[in-house]
Amino acid sequence: MEEYTIDETKVLESRTSSDGQSIRRRRLAPDGTRFTTYERIEKPQIIVLKSHGGKEYFDRSKLQNSIIKSVGKFVSDMQIEEIINRVEDNLLRKETKVSSHQIGEEVLSALFDINKVAYIRFASVFHEFETIDDFEEILAQSKKEEEKNKQ
Repeated sequence: MEEYTIDETKVLESRTSSDGQSIRRRRLAPDGTRFTTYERIEKPQIIVLKSHGGKEYFDRSKLQNSIIKSVGKFVSDMQIEEIINRVEDNLLRKETKVSSHQIGEEVLSALFDINKVAYIRFASVFHEFETIDDFEEILAQSKKEEEKNKQ
């Protein structure tokens, strides 16, 4: 695919995300190909403290890829974008240095609200499930949480 400057492309459609934090634009290149761009409010950099002791900057695309790998098509691209925005906003409210474990817990919380199957799938990767008992335990916990939320 050839590369074009933004000035050479035509905007076909613009949508604001439901949380108002980003704008999704469908664009048309001069050769007829279509692609999507996202505009986001630039926020302070979050430093992720890795479990092995290393540090790196928070990477939205890395988080997006891990969510897609673990939940498949159980959530839409727009929902994934909303999850990432929610996670990033929640982390920034707390502090600019966070553990990778905190990020995973934030994703789990968001997925629980959106899609229970996606929540279980992500939990199985995040918590490194090895047995059926691990699945049964998380299912029991999520059922308890659902019952608590219904009351």
